[in-house]
Amino acid sequence: MIRIMIADDHAIIRDGLKQIISTVPEMCVVDEAVDGSDVLARLRKTAADILLLDMSMPGKSGIALIQQIRACRPALPILILSMYRESQYAVQAIRAGAAGYLTKNTETDQLVDAIRKIAQGGTVVSPQISEKLIRQVQRPEAALPHASLTAREFQIFQMLAEGRCINEIAHALSLSNKTVSTHKANIHHKMEIASMAGLVHYAIHHGLIGEAPGGWS
Repeated sequence: MIRIMIADDHAIIRDGLKQIISTVPEMCVVDEAVDGSDVLARLRKTAADILLLDMSMPGKSGIALIQQIRACRPALPILILSMYRESQYAVQAIRAGAAGYLTKNTETDQLVDAIRKIAQGGTVVSPQISEKLIRQVQRPEAALPHASLTAREFQIFQMLAEGRCINEIAHALSLSNKTVSTHKANIHHKMEIASMAGLVHYAIHHGLIGEAPGGWS
């Protein structure tokens, strides 16, 4: 039996994943977590074989959370389920210790197969991300401006580029408006891009978001 813990701040996502897993005889959900602190607390007492982890949750999340999970449960395979398609997250997640990275629009059969593969010690990324990872290995992007951002700065950069305002980002990440504004200023400084329109054009050009959000040109 593959024992699975689900970590996602959206109840509808957790319920959907539980419904999928309930149809697979050799899998079961043993616990759920709603944010990063909850994940760490529950992992200390939950006998899970695999963690399905949302990449972006309120408070502690992303790369920093993966690293902390690896520190307390180094043998626990982590499968990232993310709304973000960009390869930078996948690269960082795998380097931080995740065993796989899939987007939340992945087909049910692919998700189940991924869980089985990771339970057997394998690794999983989507075909699109796999192609981008190979390209990055062949042509490293370390020199690109967005590579200088921290994991949190990159997360906020992507949310800004998607058209989300400071208030929305602060609420989504459980941060103060002042903290988000400071990160925003750091992003502009590190990337040497003065305007929001410039950040959006950069994100689109490098495939960091799907398309221009409404209101930017």
